[in-house]
Amino acid sequence: MFVARLLYPVTVLGPGKRVAIWFAGCPRRCPGCSNPELWHQSERYRTTPETVAMMVAKIAAEHKIDGFTMTGGDPMMQHDDLMRLIALLSPYSRDILVYTGYRYEELSDLTGITALIDGEYREEENRFTPLIGSDNQRLFLFDEAYRVRYRRYPKSLAGAPSPIQNFTSSDGHISVGIHRPRFLRQRLKS
Repeated sequence: MFVARLLYPVTVLGPGKRVAIWFAGCPRRCPGCSNPELWHQSERYRTTPETVAMMVAKIAAEHKIDGFTMTGGDPMMQHDDLMRLIALLSPYSRDILVYTGYRYEELSDLTGITALIDGEYREEENRFTPLIGSDNQRLFLFDEAYRVRYRRYPKSLAGAPSPIQNFTSSDGHISVGIHRPRFLRQRLKS
């Protein structure tokens, strides 16, 4: 499998303090994508579900994990490895949110996924909405135990100074969250 980064605590891509995992590889190349560096499956990102699970275990040894967010790239491009990883992560939290450019109707076997946000990103439909990158995307909840938590989540961001988090990594600065339209072009100009 190809995983480019793993960050904790991410609070802007789902409720609570989450481990967010960015998969590498996406053929869509959506204009305005906030992660174009993850379109390709570079060998430096090659790993295994077991290795990612060991990294999560180290986080869980010292911190409470409220959930996981799988994004990218497109995690569903690596469906079998994604399903193996989800099975390994479920003891830490059953709240597993997956972003994909595929439509729900194109997918099969979503075992272990709590919530799914489907559809390719369309910059012209970006309304800067928590969780949803563009209006064509849909949120599906598969576990009723999390319905209230996900319904309240956008309201919990209302008083936050910014729905974006910034992290520093060995690759430099990483800006996480649902960005405003034209975010990448504005960032490259500055």
